[in-house]
Amino acid sequence: MAPTARPSLAGLDPTRTNRRWAMERGQKQAVQAWEALFRSQVTLLRRFKANFRTAEISLSEYDVLYNLTLFPGARLRLNELNEHILLAQPSLSRLIERMEADGLVRRERDPADGRGTLVVLTEHGLVVQRRVGRAHADAIAAYVGGALNEEELRVLERLCNKLRAAQSTIAN
Repeated sequence: MAPTARPSLAGLDPTRTNRRWAMERGQKQAVQAWEALFRSQVTLLRRFKANFRTAEISLSEYDVLYNLTLFPGARLRLNELNEHILLAQPSLSRLIERMEADGLVRRERDPADGRGTLVVLTEHGLVVQRRVGRAHADAIAAYVGGALNEEELRVLERLCNKLRAAQSTIAN
């Protein structure tokens, strides 16, 4: 039996085709909302990355330092840290090695499980995080707060938290 020919995509606008497919299935609003959220995030991240080009650490390094400050003892297992940042595990491991060499973090064996590695924020890392964090907070206030009023900011926060929390209850 001959294989079934796949439809040709030549001459089709994939974006328009995807939108049409979504509209046919009653998913138009969800797709449009996702596209708006995603494009806003990309636009903002590009601006933040541009700001970090002149900072003493990268945006990825700041992400690690900031996340460590959110947990007791400013420490997390490497695999737990990976759940909170935007990097894949191998990239995170290499980043942590560089950050350790720069004195921003240190790695320790997890006393509860000798196989695990804890990433611990150093005093120097905390000082850098706070200094860079102030400038980053100013940029967030300008780029996000400059575009939305206080009520819109509260609604955005509530909706983003709701969307994130719901993912653990929605089947794949």
